[in-house]
Amino acid sequence: MTAGRDERLPVLSPFPEGWYFIAGRKTIEKAKLVKKTWMGEQIVVWCDEEGRICVAEAVCPHMGSDLGPETGGRVRNGCLVCPFHGFEYNVTGQCVATPYAPAPRTARLKVFHTREILGLVFAWWGSGGRPPQWELPEAPETGSDWCELEFWSVRFQGHPQETTENSVDIAHLRYVHGYSSVNAIGSVSIDGAYLKSCFDFKRTQTIAGIKVFTYDVSAVTHVYGLGYSFVEVYERAIDMHTRLWVLTTPIDGRLVELVLVSHVRRILRPKRPIVGMRFLPSRLRTRLMNKIIMAAQSRDVLQDVVIWGRKHYRPRPLLCRSDGEIGAYRRYCRQFYPDRPD
Repeated sequence: MTAGRDERLPVLSPFPEGWYFIAGRKTIEKAKLVKKTWMGEQIVVWCDEEGRICVAEAVCPHMGSDLGPETGGRVRNGCLVCPFHGFEYNVTGQCVATPYAPAPRTARLKVFHTREILGLVFAWWGSGGRPPQWELPEAPETGSDWCELEFWSVRFQGHPQETTENSVDIAHLRYVHGYSSVNAIGSVSIDGAYLKSCFDFKRTQTIAGIKVFTYDVSAVTHVYGLGYSFVEVYERAIDMHTRLWVLTTPIDGRLVELVLVSHVRRILRPKRPIVGMRFLPSRLRTRLMNKIIMAAQSRDVLQDVVIWGRKHYRPRPLLCRSDGEIGAYRRYCRQFYPDRPD
């Protein structure tokens, strides 16, 4: 039992249905074979020589060997090779070869549907093994005018519904993070598994307690289920466009991993010469700004983690007028628990 938690209180199912982050393509290609705990499952991830990625259960259907690299699993010619008897599996999960006999047709790995967005790899977790019930969005437009993705992650005791609730809980932006002039723009819109939330805010940067600069921000949040949030951000004072992904994935029913991914559009002529780093070459300026933004976002998340890791889920919170769209968000979330009685 975790200190401070009352197990008699209602709890959310730890694995809501949806698309959840696996890893970046570059991480998978560099490691050759990745094993991790994801949605309460032991999985392995690899890609073949054509770049196709497979996410599969890390257990050989032949005689039950673990397939992870720690046990001796490896990728050869694009196929996953079991360390126990050398059975080989392609990225569809099918056994295609053994060292000593024809491959049995029934030997097949349990594989998960995958999607890739700008090098970010996701897999579908369906309640009771259901196939995908909805799709992630198409990748946003990108090109040489966007810098490389920056990654940051943290693990803690929590739940993706609680973390994603921040997309509509604008009151906490003032109280926890010290934002000012926080205003919702219109109402939250919901279309099936898609939720859109828009808001403006200002954020003051201080050094040694002295006000240095105030960011004037407009944010549009696109939520697809509880594992994928994509925020388009425009900062008016500098004239800067950024993107932020907030990806929360359950690990084992207790811990979650929250991954932040950000990148910034090339800042050609920042309005503010000092804060906008006009004195630097544009590509270097943009890369540095991306790191500054990630540092600020990660500080915000760590402030939230202190609360998320200790809070109790209230199925019927006592809301006030300033709580905005939390009620609508809770109703939206019900679809991701198809096995839960109404």
